[in-house]
Amino acid sequence: MSKKFLLAIFMSALLTGAGLAFAKPAVLAGQKQKPKAAREEKVEKGEHGEKEESAEQQAKLASQARITKAQAQEIALRRAPGTVESGELEREHGKLVYSFDIRNSKGTIDEVQVSAITGKIARVEHETKAQEEAEKKQDEKKGKH
Repeated sequence: MSKKFLLAIFMSALLTGAGLAFAKPAVLAGQKQKPKAAREEKVEKGEHGEKEESAEQQAKLASQARITKAQAQEIALRRAPGTVESGELEREHGKLVYSFDIRNSKGTIDEVQVSAITGKIARVEHETKAQEEAEKKQDEKKGKH
């Protein structure tokens, strides 16, 4: 074989090896890469400075919960009777809780947090009309509603 041919084979092997060395693992496994924006987890700060989770994170949190959202809601309604306006699973102050906003008979909101692990009431917070309006304005600024 000619030296040029052997040199060409050597250079192509070298370049292929270098390309594989710097390739991402998903590319090597034949998987499609999501665009960077889709790979990054969407995390925003909530009203108490806590992080609000993406759907993927919600699924991960749900797999850690020992009680269902329905069970937690039943517990919350026993503590604060009314109409549930919203409910979500979140990690707040380091604890996994279901958080429910419940409109009571006075027309104000009680936020009830139920431990997703034990089913016990973790926290109850009563919102005044002024607090509710301030939160509503803040949510509108963020584009939530």
